[in-house]
Amino acid sequence: MKSDILGAIGKKLREIRKDKGLSLVEVANESGITAGLLSKIENFRTTPSLPVLYKIALALKEPLSEIVKPVDDEPEQLYTLIRNGEGDEEIRYDSKGLIYESLISKVIHNTPVKINMVTVKPGVYRKPISNDSFELIYVIEGEIIYGLQDELIHLNKGDTLYFNGQIPHSLKNPGTKNVMLFKAYFMNPNP
Repeated sequence: MKSDILGAIGKKLREIRKDKGLSLVEVANESGITAGLLSKIENFRTTPSLPVLYKIALALKEPLSEIVKPVDDEPEQLYTLIRNGEGDEEIRYDSKGLIYESLISKVIHNTPVKINMVTVKPGVYRKPISNDSFELIYVIEGEIIYGLQDELIHLNKGDTLYFNGQIPHSLKNPGTKNVMLFKAYFMNPNP
């Protein structure tokens, strides 16, 4: 399997930023981009252009060559196992009230794929956002409402929704309990 180059770049940017004690807002302001875009890049929800990546490298005072340095290919594995609670927590600037646990971020058959477990707290409404992927959502527990363009789609336990993430989409937990979602993002391998 190939290494997840794009995911590795986002992860490396986040690690460098945190090691230097910088916030998303500080690095975004210094690089001339929005904190939301930087969050998307760090969490592998969009692919940065080379000029944007260069501006971020300058803001972090890191050579671009170090940020994009390829990670050695991992040896072929028979399987990947992530036990309950062992995923990495992601902080998303544009998704207050949602808790993301990253399970897998890999290139699979030439397609960058990111898989998360998402907890949506009661009463949370996230305004419409978009990203550079196709999304597959499976409701594990609870009820959630997704807004896609002018349509509200009510999803319950066991329902699956697949859509183009470039369409601005909102979500709302109308209940009094957490909603659990399984989310898979399929990025365009040739942006």
